[in-house]
Amino acid sequence: MPSQNHRLPANIRTTLLLACAVLASCTPLPPAPAPAPTAPAAMPAPAWQRQGVQLLHIAPEESLLTITVRRGGALARLGHDHVVASRTLQGVVAPALGRTQFQFLLDQMSVDEESLRQAAGLTTTPSADAIAGTRHNMLVRVLEAERYPWVRIDARRAGKQDVFEADITLHGVTRTVQLPVRIEQAADGRRLQASGSLLLKQSDFGIVPFAVLGGAMAVQDQMELAFRITARQELNAPGSGASPGR
Repeated sequence: MPSQNHRLPANIRTTLLLACAVLASCTPLPPAPAPAPTAPAAMPAPAWQRQGVQLLHIAPEESLLTITVRRGGALARLGHDHVVASRTLQGVVAPALGRTQFQFLLDQMSVDEESLRQAAGLTTTPSADAIAGTRHNMLVRVLEAERYPWVRIDARRAGKQDVFEADITLHGVTRTVQLPVRIEQAADGRRLQASGSLLLKQSDFGIVPFAVLGGAMAVQDQMELAFRITARQELNAPGSGASPGR
């Protein structure tokens, strides 16, 4: 057995400490008891909804919202960039009013789907354990999803044909942003597709970006939001604009 005076060289000790810290940051915390599933709340009628105005309903199976966050800090090379996605958007669009309102649950978002990582041009490959740890840290330590389960967006056309003003509510904070949107609408007005992207800062919503080792490994404050939304008319839905008897 080596004596107590025997010590590893300083450079080896430093390397071992960093390796341990990196492994710890990528390993998910022990799973907590699973919370009861959050029941999706019915989308409340928008304040701007009026009788007789045609509403198109967002089709979640044809819609996608993604948020890309990137690594930062002096040891960024040891971490991963991440893509989180929602495929459960619910809401409505009123083309005649130039308005839309929709929402989604944070705990229904996926993390690092391989196809989405490739589409975003991310080159590293996190392990299943790293992805699980990222999702846990995102929902529990960063977004406080149990306290703030919903993200809500209420947007209106801002004078220009392709620009909307969007009120985004996240983490209990609402911010208004300029949102460029590309819209394609069917000739009969019963189907619409909208897409766009913008940059946001987590700190603008009172969120502290995740970091370890005093910030040596961290998530950048800036995040990239992109969306592709399909909405269509449901003839039997309230507010569809369909006339009785037709």
